[in-house]
Amino acid sequence: MVKFEKVKRIKEDIKLPERSTLNSAGYDFFALEDIIFNPNTITRVFTGVKCELMPNQVLILANRSSNPSKKGLILLNGIGVVDADYYGNPDNDGEIAFEFYNMLDEIVEIKKGEKLGQGLILKFDKTEDDFVSDPYKIRVGGFGSTGK
Repeated sequence: MVKFEKVKRIKEDIKLPERSTLNSAGYDFFALEDIIFNPNTITRVFTGVKCELMPNQVLILANRSSNPSKKGLILLNGIGVVDADYYGNPDNDGEIAFEFYNMLDEIVEIKKGEKLGQGLILKFDKTEDDFVSDPYKIRVGGFGSTGK
């Protein structure tokens, strides 16, 4: 069963991702606190949330459609990919983060509780000749750890 939950470092209650309407595909993620985005800089925003996925699922992080036009915020890598084995890793407990670039020449702010971005939970297939370089390797790192 797929589920969102708060990471261990967060002690207070937080708003977990939720869909806004009956037919929304994405789960909205919310800001834990007020966030300042300095002009022309990259800011990593942690959500306090992790997601338990099945082995054949992935969580795709996407920007809100209004962020670029209304706030000048773009996701630096276009989309984020959260693999099933990211959940609960010892480095950061699988905490999900969005990495934004403020393309404006002014400070931008998102207030606590505002929507940051959205996550889509998708199933994926593997090729018939699928190859994993080390099938027994267990993820131990957090953000960006598979490329190390």
